[in-house]
Amino acid sequence: MAVIDLSTQYLGLNLRTPLVPSASPLSQDLDTIRRLEDAGASAIVLYSLFEEQLRMESMELDYHLNNWANGSAEALNYFPQPEEFHLGPEGYLKHVRHVKESVRIPVIASLNGMTVGGWTDYARLIEEAGADALECNIYWIPSDPRQSAAEIEQTYLDIVKAVKSAVKIPVAVKLSPYFTNLAGIAKRLDEAAVDGLVLFNRFYQPDLDLEHLEVKPNVLLSTPQDLRLPLTWIGMLYGRIRPCLAASSGVYQAEDALKLLMVGASVTMLCSSLLRNGVDHLRTVEQGLTEWMEKHEYESVKQMRGSMSQKHCPNPAEYERAQYMRAVKGPDYVSGLRRN
Repeated sequence: MAVIDLSTQYLGLNLRTPLVPSASPLSQDLDTIRRLEDAGASAIVLYSLFEEQLRMESMELDYHLNNWANGSAEALNYFPQPEEFHLGPEGYLKHVRHVKESVRIPVIASLNGMTVGGWTDYARLIEEAGADALECNIYWIPSDPRQSAAEIEQTYLDIVKAVKSAVKIPVAVKLSPYFTNLAGIAKRLDEAAVDGLVLFNRFYQPDLDLEHLEVKPNVLLSTPQDLRLPLTWIGMLYGRIRPCLAASSGVYQAEDALKLLMVGASVTMLCSSLLRNGVDHLRTVEQGLTEWMEKHEYESVKQMRGSMSQKHCPNPAEYERAQYMRAVKGPDYVSGLRRN
């Protein structure tokens, strides 16, 4: 039996397999991270440090400093100690250090925000804490009707350029699919020297509580159907830009990971499937990868990666409008309408 090589490269990191748990509550607990490593995770993306936490830290520090600046010497014991107003960001940096000390796999930190703000300072601190790479999760839903698409894209570029100038570790950007020209912003981020793109960020829409007349959060886990969006865009971007591509959303089974690898993904990230099925589900997916590759006589991930991308497609239009025409005129579409 041939030895199957599942290794891949992502953000310049050599990974044992393309299976990487994405940022989620699973990475908040050190024991769970160790279990993820034991189950086969080739790297770990830590949960995000949010821009709101940076702002809160700054406001709390300013409040405490000003509130007690004119106090008497007898009141000095009221002055907050660093651990009291650095719980969020400082706790995150401590977590990065502890994780690095506890596992052998690469650790990718995550910053979640929408402005340049304190990103650069904390990017440096995260690098100093030992993170192997940084994922910038730019979570931004523009709502100002006066703001142009060009201005929105420039904000993304400004964040990337600022972070890249602040650190030496590789930097990835987690994008949403909602751009006027996704290929265009991908190319501009490439020119800004970003090292990787994670496709895609999922925006969590609010719900309404009709009894209390309140807006409330409503987190819906991804489904296997969400795979189609990253599948399409990774297939179209592969070979056309330099940054490596990570697939996120809808990866539940080995077949999902295989499809994404074949269109050009360097890694396939899992979150919802692990939350639903448990950490050990990673073993199931990896076993499925190996068995499929053995059956179809693939020796390595490198051999299959990008083989079904638009770049290698005899008819590139099949990734675009022709695919739509085939879908809506095909028997599957008609039978689907009948079922509904």
